[in-house]
Amino acid sequence: MNATPEPTGHYTGGRIGPWSGDPDSGEVELQMTAEEGAPSMPIRIDECVAPERIAVSAGEGAETWTLHGEVRVDASGAEGGGGAGSVLALSQEISDPEQASAIGPGWEFYIDRLVAAETGGDPAEIDFDAYYPGQADYYRGLLG
Repeated sequence: MNATPEPTGHYTGGRIGPWSGDPDSGEVELQMTAEEGAPSMPIRIDECVAPERIAVSAGEGAETWTLHGEVRVDASGAEGGGGAGSVLALSQEISDPEQASAIGPGWEFYIDRLVAAETGGDPAEIDFDAYYPGQADYYRGLLG
C-alpha cells in the first residue's frame, strides 16, 4: 500500500468527518458527521497512487459504494492566471436510478461543504434540505 496519510481526520474532518486507523493497513474508519447520528463506516483503500489517484470501497455488504478520486493537471490556465492548475475528478459507480436520486444530491452537498471549507466558509452552514429532495428527479433522470 502506498498511502501518504494526513494527520488523522485533518482534511476530511470539517468537510465529511474525521477518519481513524492506519491507511497502510488498507482500511480506515470514516465518521460521517453531517449525517443523522454521525455514523461511521469502513473505507477500504483499493488503490492509492499518491497524490494522483485513489479508489476506495465505502461501507459493507450490499451497501458498499465504489468511489474514485483523481487529481489531474490542467495546463489551460482556466483560472485566469495562466500556467497550470489542478482538477479534482470524483466519481462513483451507480446503476440504479433510485439510488442516484439520493446519492447525487449528496455529492452536491458534500462538494459544497468542501468549497465552503476551502474558501473560508463554514461547512456546517450547508443544509442538505437545499439539495434533497429538490435535485432527486434530476439525478434519477440521468439513469432513468
